[in-house]
Amino acid sequence: MLPEFSPHVSDLAPGRGALRPARSWLHSDAKSLSLNGSWRFRLSPTASASEDFAAEGFEDHGWDSIPVPAHWVLEGDGAYGHPIYTNIQFPFPIDPPYVPDENPTGDYRRTFDVPADWSDAERVVLRFDGVESLFRVWVNGVEIGGASGSRLAHEFDVTAAVRPGENVVAVRVHQWSAASYVEDQDQWWLPGIFRDVTLVARPAGGIEDVWLRTGFDDGRGRVEAEIAADATAFPVTLRIPELGVEQVWATPTDVTPVDIAAVEPWSAERPRLYDATVSTAAETVTLRVGFRTVEIRGDQFLVNGRRVVFHGVNRHETHPERGRVFDEAHAREDLALMKRFNVNAIRTSHYPPHPRLLDLADELGFWVILECDLETHGFDKVGWTGNPSDDPAWREAYLDRIERTVERDKNHPSIVIWSLGNEAGTGSNLAAMSAWVHARDAERPVHYEGDYTGEYTDVYSRMYASVLETEQIGTDGSRAPLLNCTPAQGARQRTRPFLLCEYAHAMGNGPGAFDQYEALVHEHPRLHGGFVWEWRDHGILATAPDGTPYYAYGGDFGEVIHDGNFVMDGMVLSDGSPTPSLYEFKAVVAPVDFAFDGDKLAITNLRHTADTSDLRFRWRVEHDGVPVDSGELEVPQVGAGDSGWVSLPSVAVSPDAETWLTIDAELARDTAWASEGHVVATAQLNRSVRRPVPGVRPRTGWRPGDGTLTLGIAEFVGGSLVRLGERAVAGPRLELFRAPTDNDKGAWGEVEESDASVSGVSNAELWLRDGLDRLTSRRVSVEQTEDALRTVDKVSAADSGLSVLVESVWSRESDGEVELRVEIQPSHGWKTVWPRIGVRFELPDGTAPVDGAEWFGLGPLESYPDSLRAARTGRFAAGIRDLSVEYARPQETGHRTAVRRLALTTGDTEVLRVEALPDTQGRRPGFTLSRHTPQEIARSGHPFELPDSTSSCLTVDAAQHGLGSRACGPDVWPAFALRPAARTIRLRITAPN
Repeated sequence: MLPEFSPHVSDLAPGRGALRPARSWLHSDAKSLSLNGSWRFRLSPTASASEDFAAEGFEDHGWDSIPVPAHWVLEGDGAYGHPIYTNIQFPFPIDPPYVPDENPTGDYRRTFDVPADWSDAERVVLRFDGVESLFRVWVNGVEIGGASGSRLAHEFDVTAAVRPGENVVAVRVHQWSAASYVEDQDQWWLPGIFRDVTLVARPAGGIEDVWLRTGFDDGRGRVEAEIAADATAFPVTLRIPELGVEQVWATPTDVTPVDIAAVEPWSAERPRLYDATVSTAAETVTLRVGFRTVEIRGDQFLVNGRRVVFHGVNRHETHPERGRVFDEAHAREDLALMKRFNVNAIRTSHYPPHPRLLDLADELGFWVILECDLETHGFDKVGWTGNPSDDPAWREAYLDRIERTVERDKNHPSIVIWSLGNEAGTGSNLAAMSAWVHARDAERPVHYEGDYTGEYTDVYSRMYASVLETEQIGTDGSRAPLLNCTPAQGARQRTRPFLLCEYAHAMGNGPGAFDQYEALVHEHPRLHGGFVWEWRDHGILATAPDGTPYYAYGGDFGEVIHDGNFVMDGMVLSDGSPTPSLYEFKAVVAPVDFAFDGDKLAITNLRHTADTSDLRFRWRVEHDGVPVDSGELEVPQVGAGDSGWVSLPSVAVSPDAETWLTIDAELARDTAWASEGHVVATAQLNRSVRRPVPGVRPRTGWRPGDGTLTLGIAEFVGGSLVRLGERAVAGPRLELFRAPTDNDKGAWGEVEESDASVSGVSNAELWLRDGLDRLTSRRVSVEQTEDALRTVDKVSAADSGLSVLVESVWSRESDGEVELRVEIQPSHGWKTVWPRIGVRFELPDGTAPVDGAEWFGLGPLESYPDSLRAARTGRFAAGIRDLSVEYARPQETGHRTAVRRLALTTGDTEVLRVEALPDTQGRRPGFTLSRHTPQEIARSGHPFELPDSTSSCLTVDAAQHGLGSRACGPDVWPAFALRPAARTIRLRITAPN
């Protein structure tokens, strides 16, 4: 009898009957049979269901069918329960290692035939690549064993249980187990057999495992082979045909290194791979070999002798319909999208991905930090009491996890750092994991962010350090101690490479400050970049009561506890659409930097390995956004880390239009991830002649009036605008509110002393406290002349003594044009930042809605004070729905900065034209055009909850508050925080005939 192994007891063993040692995921010509496909399935509410289903003759015709791989909560339209999202919280009582009796348990059965030609197999192995969370397996009624470690591979020897012809395999999967306490990653809990199930015929004289360790030094390559095989398997032959390698090792003791005179190195930029085979008479294993040497030299992390800068993302495996079930086409496009947006590194948060993902990373080129399947974050709730990371009873489970992580993926050149896991506190078990890795793989460093003092890891890592703190880490340490470190520990950490394993929390609209972090990387060589949290939203495709599809987040499935939309924190939306933040990231981390100096252009190649021979450089000249000239720059080849100068083309400067020169670096030929012409970097130079801003025409003769008059195209009743041209218009109304972004709602971390935010309180709370979402106005005065109207309003909120005085002056400049000047003056006493300072116009639909805009200014995407690098000056057009981003939780979106001219359109017809004049400090306003008010957006939890609209809203902002990263990171940098201040908005408006 096998010993007890169930979720009911405190058995912390990671597996029972699973083969040890773990081995690589290999491409072999040994016979195999996929058991993916349709399985019979039943779900029980507890772990106590009868085990009769495992018997060979059990009748399962009354059961449902379910695909494997799959998560049962994503199948059956809710018949098998629902997903649960938590970030930190455990969705069960914190009672380690026990879990509740209410433990959903899935039973799986299927038949399979052992092929007749397997009779010569020495062993038959049943492999599971991923099952959440604990499972047991039977073959033909014989219990084989069980295992936990959801994102890890487990193999079982079933030789004695299988037979020729038909066989039955039965698997019981428990959603909760002791393992759940160490799998508390920030993601959906999704039980089931979600990766491949494979039956493998292991041949006599076969290769159990292979590790080809490769090195590169000054053009030469080296292969050190480690081969696990019985002595009867020898001789073993290594072949690398492209390099002319054919090395035969006659016995195990003959397996010595192979030196190669000339190879091309592997890097994330030039992922040069060589096809290799390792063969015996019975089996051939195929690998793709990349030559590279990883080392830490002082405080520098180097590959092939050159410093690496990680422009990375944290990547979960997630799909809106399949969850963590792997789809190779989807994964390949995911990585290709990363490459197109200048992402060069992946942290596999917080578990090993499907092994084919790493094949793709080798092929396309990424620096990979491979992370173990480990997180115990929920113990933070109880002050880390009982945390498994420092409990000897859990050591075997911890060591099993890191062993299975490293052994499965050790052959991949893309993996340059091993990570022990994430947010699991600290303790002796993590130190033991690190010691095991160092003994097993002396080359690749060990990472774990929670080792603040550097007791057992090789790189210093932090998450969500502010710009100021990151700068201090990069210096000699004279200004501030390191977090949780004594002076001696801090001094030790400063001798090591530093990386931000998580930074710039990309939740909703944001984050800001990419460029500030990037500047520090170039200033301080100890800083090696970081990994944005995170790559993609985890929304699950669902249907609203009215049938509208939407992407669900925490709480949408009736979870008892959940963490809301915190799972929607990617630079890519759930449907795969890049957000403006991804464009901002691409611009900030571009591998080519441009610097203008008079008629010269400096081109700096910021790459690790590649020169610029794969790029061409194009230029174009635009007058007020209209192209007038273009060409290609003759640029000499610039090596990695070098700079070169070229002469700029002669530019025809317009006397009465803005003249902009744009330089693009684009691919000169197709790649595996983008087509020829794909732009990797852009810069602009303003060549405009300075032109005077029209002055404000002084007016006299003001007299009190009732405000009912017509000024050219503008019509007023009681001092309020009612019409512009043929279009009904209401406004301008002072608007200080924006629908809070996720970062506005965050209260994470400390704020800068010079900021106007409040520690521990979100800006959104302060805005609601001050009533910015419910402003009312009192008309103080109305004055007019024959061709002008002036109103003064006092704007404030109920139960507040704070106010804003708004003076609006309308004047007729001609029969077809009016000018509006708005002076905004806050009272004393405002203590917090404002979200915006602007005015809003309502545009009722009438016979046809305002449904688009054309503008000259910054675009094409939205931009904010601390997220402007992706914006360029030009002429753009978009429909009203394309002007906004459909974030999973509606929030502020769509602001375009520094607009010069704006045309509102209905279909292809211009309705109104607006010229925005700079204020006395040269600042230009921005605009937002939406079908909903900020207040309507703020009240909606999902896009389908937005009310039907009968008007469009144009908001012209003198200023907007920055974005920051405070949903889980630093607040808006003080320079980009919007403090209450006097502002002026000047607009000239025409109505086309």
